[in-house]
Amino acid sequence: MIDIGLSKMALIGAVALIVIGPEKLPRVARTVGTLLGKAQRYVSDVKAEVNRSMELDELRKMKDTVENAARDVEQSIQTSASDFQKDMEQSLGEDFTPLGDGAGASQELSTIVPAYKHPGKNWRLKRGAVPQWYKARAGVRTRAQSGAARVARFRPRKFH
Repeated sequence: MIDIGLSKMALIGAVALIVIGPEKLPRVARTVGTLLGKAQRYVSDVKAEVNRSMELDELRKMKDTVENAARDVEQSIQTSASDFQKDMEQSLGEDFTPLGDGAGASQELSTIVPAYKHPGKNWRLKRGAVPQWYKARAGVRTRAQSGAARVARFRPRKFH
């Protein structure tokens, strides 16, 4: 930003001490520091905005070149397809019709694709796939039981 050496900074500090006075110098220094910080942030924001606009310009140029290349490729494919079609018509005669030309071709394609049918599944009603006999054998709890009932169930029997 501004190239100020150490001797110039000392000279400015001495003049500021004499002019402002030692009582107001810390407050003035804080104010100057905050203003310099704001200025630096503003300059960095401007630099960032300029960089962003330059990148956008580069991206626009790249987009244009890609679109032009895609158009060129599309045109070359169309010309080669038309040349191929002409060659096929010459070799096969008048009865050659490509698949996409007739109205019947679009109807045939529409009958091939099935209509969407909702599967009718409801995840709230989903049942477990594990059979009940396996759950009973493995000891999986299928019913809610309180802690006291569970303790009473597994309490050893008294022998008289």
